[in-house]
Amino acid sequence: MLRDPHGRHIHKLRLSLLDACNFRCVYCMPKNPKFLPAHELMDAGEIYRLARILTDLGIDEIRLTGGEPTLRPDFLDILRRLSHLNLKKLSLTTNGLGLKKLLPSIVKTRCLHLNVSLDALDEKIFFRMTGRKCLEKVLDSLLLAQESGLQTKINAVIMRGINDGQIQRFVDFSATHGIEVRFLELLRIGPIRHQFEMYFVSAGEIIETLKTLGHLTPVVLPPDSTSFNYRLDNGAHIGLIASESRPFCGGCSRLRLSARGDIHPCLMMDRGINLRNKSREEIRAILGTTMALKPTHRIYDVERPMYQIGG
Repeated sequence: MLRDPHGRHIHKLRLSLLDACNFRCVYCMPKNPKFLPAHELMDAGEIYRLARILTDLGIDEIRLTGGEPTLRPDFLDILRRLSHLNLKKLSLTTNGLGLKKLLPSIVKTRCLHLNVSLDALDEKIFFRMTGRKCLEKVLDSLLLAQESGLQTKINAVIMRGINDGQIQRFVDFSATHGIEVRFLELLRIGPIRHQFEMYFVSAGEIIETLKTLGHLTPVVLPPDSTSFNYRLDNGAHIGLIASESRPFCGGCSRLRLSARGDIHPCLMMDRGINLRNKSREEIRAILGTTMALKPTHRIYDVERPMYQIGG
């Protein structure tokens, strides 16, 4: 079991497969993003080797992130390899655009949990948020994933004046399709931090909107859950991730491994230590150092864009 100096049980890993993405979400990407060349990314063998060592040392949940992880040509190979590890949970965060063709293969792995980043249910607003005109394709993939047996959730970053009017539509969508929708607060990460005050909508404001749509019944979740959740009268299942207004640093159980192989103690910290070509004992020592750097209180902001660390 991995425990940091503050007694937190560290057992979850966010594993970024690459920094590249085929969306240009306004809260994540600068106008002209620069992605790593392929030769700087960990290959499938190194990803599996590091994941196996980290699992042996105490990690029992891995979530694949990016960028957009499904853009890797060897994505399915990586997923199949990781399915051999002794994990309680293997999951994927994706924008859903390339998901449909991969689903028949994904359902044959141990990846049973899927989070789809979906910030609007209106085509025009979706385009404004992502820079892509593909909402229908994403929705088709999302619903097919649920029909295929994957435990599917939606993550929606709420921004004032852009998609904050979509909350009721998301609630209705959750009630209709039985899919949990989680509303995320905007983060002070990368270029958007300079416009944070303009666009920020707190979880408290979102809750006030939800109250106008029905009675909220709290849902009991594990102590290290990033979200707090409610059921509405219409059956909608809604979560809120209030990283800014209600930070959960004191109970954080996560580490992050970048696509280059750098282990990070926190999404809000640029500093990372590279694990590539390190032995098991070296990695054990680096984990100790990294866990000691995990903050107990919210870091104000970080200059590095989110896609470079792993969403």
